[in-house]
This record gives sequence, C-alpha cells and structure tokens, in this order.
Amino acid sequence: MRSIFRSPDKVAFLGALVLSALSIAAPRSAFGQQSDAAPPAAGTKKTRVVGVVKAVNGNALTLTTDAGADINVVIQPTTRLVRTEPGQTDLKTATAIQLSDVQVGDRMLAGGTASDDGKSVSATSAVVMKKSDVAEKQQHDREEWQRNGVGGVVKAVDVSTGMITLSTGTLGAPNTLGVKVSKDTIIRRYAPDSVKFDDAKPGTLEQVKVGDQLRARGTKSEDGKEMAAAEIVSGTFRSIAATVISSDAANNTITVTDLANKRAVTLKVAPDSQMHQLPAMFAQRIAMRLKGTAPPAGGGAGGGPATQGQSSDARPSGAGGDARPGSGFAGGSGHPGGAPDFQQMLNRMPAVQLTQLQKGDALMIVATEGTADSPSQVIILLSGVEPILTAASPSAASTILSPWNLSAGANMGTGDAP
Repeated sequence: MRSIFRSPDKVAFLGALVLSALSIAAPRSAFGQQSDAAPPAAGTKKTRVVGVVKAVNGNALTLTTDAGADINVVIQPTTRLVRTEPGQTDLKTATAIQLSDVQVGDRMLAGGTASDDGKSVSATSAVVMKKSDVAEKQQHDREEWQRNGVGGVVKAVDVSTGMITLSTGTLGAPNTLGVKVSKDTIIRRYAPDSVKFDDAKPGTLEQVKVGDQLRARGTKSEDGKEMAAAEIVSGTFRSIAATVISSDAANNTITVTDLANKRAVTLKVAPDSQMHQLPAMFAQRIAMRLKGTAPPAGGGAGGGPATQGQSSDARPSGAGGDARPGSGFAGGSGHPGGAPDFQQMLNRMPAVQLTQLQKGDALMIVATEGTADSPSQVIILLSGVEPILTAASPSAASTILSPWNLSAGANMGTGDAP
C-alpha cells in the first residue's frame, strides 16, 4: 500500500483540510489584547489583570485570567468601576456601575496594586464587559465573518503592493482571489500550537507565507476578483499523509510514519481534535471526482452527477443549501450537483477513536506547527482515505474543500477561531 505515497506532492492538498477546523467567532473584547497578562509577580506594585469573573464574595472578586490563573480582585469604595461595550477602543462612552452590577461570567480588566504574594490586586479601576454583551458581539462578528469572509491557501504575497493571492477554489472549480491589505487592516497570526482565534497574535504582512491558510473579512470588488480586507488571520499548519505505527490512548498520542519523508512522528490528540472515518463510498466518490469522472447519479454520499468546472456560489455555511448525504453532494453551495462542501460533511462523518486505529492504517492529518516545548497537535485526522490519496494530481485534490465555508467547520476552537 505504501507505494501509493511515494511522491511527496501527493500530500500537498492536505493543508486545505485545516480550513474546516477554523470556526468563526469574535475577538475576546476591546481589552482582549491584554489576555496574556500573567498573575502579578511578588513585590509588584502596579499591575493589570484581565479575565472572567468566577465568583463574587462581598467586595472581593475571583477573576480567572485568560492564562488560567485565579486572582482575587478587591474593589475599594474609591475604585472607579465602569461598564463598556465590546469593541470599544476607549472609555469615552463607558458608564459608571455599582459592584452589585458585576456578575459571574462578566469580563473584567482591573488595574491596581498587587499583594506581596501576587495572588490579589487592590483595584483602583476596573472595566467590565457584561457576559450578555460579549455573547451578542461574538454572534454579530461570527455572522459578519460568515457573510463577508473568505478563506483559502496563500499562493503569492506581494508585500510592496499589499496584495495576497488566495486560492479559494472548490473541487473541479479552481479560483483565486486578490486580498488587498492596507494600513488599516487588522492582521493576526495563529499561534504555532493553536488554531484558536483567541490565541492568535497581532501579526504583519511579512509573516504571511505561500502555503499558509488564511481567512479574510472585507469588501469584495464588483467583479468579485479582489477583496479590500478589514481583517485577516493566517497560520502555517502541518499536512501529513501517514500510516499508523501505534496509538497511546492513555497519553492521547498517536505515532505515525510520515510518508513524505519516512520519519516517525508523534502527535498529540486533544479533546477538540476532529477524528473521522470516511465511509468507503464517500471516499470513492471523492476519488472519482479527483480523477475527473463524475460519480453515478443517485445513492450514496453524493446524490446526482457533477459537472467538472461548475462553480458554486460563495455563500457561507448557514446561508442555505443542504449538505446531507444524498443532497446533491453540494453542501452549502445550494446547487444540486455542485462542488462538495467538505467542511459541512466532515462533522457528519462517523467519529473514530484512537483505539480503533490499527497499525498500517492510511491517514490524512492536519496538525498545528508545534514548538520545541509543545508537540504538534492533531486538528483533523481522517482514516479510510486510501482511495483519495491514489486518485489524482495534487492540484485537483487541493480543491476538495470550499474555503469560504471555514465557519462550517467544526468543533475545534468553536467560539474561538474564524
């Protein structure tokens, strides 16, 4: 079986699988960029902490910071306590509130004096965002990304002109889009060990590389060939065609042979890793499309025949269309017989557990880049993929997913990532 994987180019299309894992959400808040604030160090006088209110006990609040630590915030009678709306960049419209208005689940940025042991802060000021306001803002931004967002694989970057060429095509209908980045564009970069939007850091256009996954939100030109980006987020992910060596359910790891370089790789499986078994008929139908032959009409996971080269409208998931098996294999495209929306279908695939994977099983894996201190983490793992990996050229295979449907994706980072 391994002979089918001899060419490293056969795995080039796996990177597109990560698109189905990046779901839409809002940034944490106007002070979300403070989310990496660590607990105040011992001896520190002035400090700021940000997080979610975990408990309220009199004038003392327990704040769970975004780094996961619990800090006691003491609200004094002289503390300036105000409420602001998510998305505000200053406190001009903030309104004064009482301590009794603060509830568990609200977000707070508190500034003041740290205790000697660094476990509490006597607040001189505190800015609060209500839990309901944050949820409403997240929903609004999620819908905005769905309506005006596009995703794909970076094909070219011209820093001098601020233009990114993005491959956004679907199976049988390759397409490109020019994403124009200006000085006003918000640029974010996924952390090497996470696909969560909350973990993304401010970035630069110079960091965007060919082969990266990129999601952009903005306004398209009238001809649909270019987008003026209001915000982009990009990242580098590992795409691996592999066979199973062993799995360790106790430690949530899987060791595989990377068939591009014949090296053993151990990957971490997280609770939100997507692991699915492609049904044999589904895999065969994708393979047929990759070979340039339309699947037969009726039955199975595909529905009616597809016309190669047929494009589908770029509506985001949730905007219509039926992605169920037997619904024309069109997914969110809304066109019976149109290009498959693999992201929406992915969640409907049978789940596979580590204990079900056998030595020698063929896999397609997309994982985080990882760091020296944090091993690569599985984003998507698909078994039952041998027909796909033997089917066609990488250029055809790379169009399996509909990049505009990033939001359809999945469980990984739900509520956290665009």
